[in-house]
Amino acid sequence: MPEIDLSILFYVIPVMLFSGWVHGALGLGFPMIATPIIAIFIDVKIAILITLLPTATVNIASVLTAKDVTAVASKYWLLMLTSFLGGVVGSVIIAYTDPSPFRLVLAALICLFLLISHFKWQVPMGSNTLAMIVFGFFAGLAGGTTNVMVAILIIYFLSINAQRSEMVPAMNFCFLMGKLSQIGVFLFTGVIGFQWLVYTAPLALVGYAALKVGQRYGGSVSVERYRVILRYVLLLLAVVLVVQYFNDM
Repeated sequence: MPEIDLSILFYVIPVMLFSGWVHGALGLGFPMIATPIIAIFIDVKIAILITLLPTATVNIASVLTAKDVTAVASKYWLLMLTSFLGGVVGSVIIAYTDPSPFRLVLAALICLFLLISHFKWQVPMGSNTLAMIVFGFFAGLAGGTTNVMVAILIIYFLSINAQRSEMVPAMNFCFLMGKLSQIGVFLFTGVIGFQWLVYTAPLALVGYAALKVGQRYGGSVSVERYRVILRYVLLLLAVVLVVQYFNDM
């Protein structure tokens, strides 16, 4: 099981609070915010391991509070399945390789998300079935290696002009599938043990509490304001991750 200094938790708990709050208000963003911030203090692999259970908890809570969950799952089950399979592949990769280069991958995915959000890019779709297979798998692959699959999923949902009420729960389903695949692979390969999940359970409770606050009070501040704050934070984090990577070379 990985060993980390307990003092790191003093940095992690505020990150859980902020990430959970944003996810509650926007319906997405927990791993995308939490992973790069934690990766500033430790490597990407440990950051992913720390956020495993908290992210899964936030995703489950988000799915359970969404409307028309059954209809969304029925419509996007293939996207969810391929997200799971891609997550398995990505998790195996990060379990057996040096995690340092994934700082750059993570920074690139953040920048991709910012570009997609700013320009509202759309990708021409042919067969929606093929699109779900391709985008789902690569989203899962990105989630398995960096914990950030939202950028790829947003490209897909913007390209099919999905409504936010449908897009958010569908993405949370995919996030959850990717996270379950990570937990399964890391347990099977011995990267973590069940005691690691127990160890990070308090962080999951912190993230869940912040999520509920964000869901309840997020409506008092415009979503666009949240998005602007999020973009600046993520841009700063992307720069920090790139600088850290080259400093460590």
